[in-house]
Amino acid sequence: MFRVSCVLLMVASLGLAGCSTGSSGSQAEKDPAPLPPSMTDEPQDMCDADAVQSWVGRDYQQDMEPQLLSDSGARTLRVLRPNTAATMDLRLDRLNVKLDDNDVITEVGCG
Repeated sequence: MFRVSCVLLMVASLGLAGCSTGSSGSQAEKDPAPLPPSMTDEPQDMCDADAVQSWVGRDYQQDMEPQLLSDSGARTLRVLRPNTAATMDLRLDRLNVKLDDNDVITEVGCG
């Protein structure tokens, strides 16, 4: 019985040890958490859809993507064809290129 009690006491002690922070008053506890990228004063890698409006009406080709990314300043590009499912998440660094049934660019926008 004594062995079982000792083992249970050790297991309980190890479980509680995992809950301790290890040090009090560390620098990490004093500094506020950084803001997410979309909340900073000067967001980086913002998409500029105005810079690529001249692409609307052109026939889309995959080799256009590097130039669209460069011109817009976006980090990522998403091509949206008719009846294609797309997430609704807002990404300020993403350029959306919407196409019609003939792969003509009908709209470019960020998000």
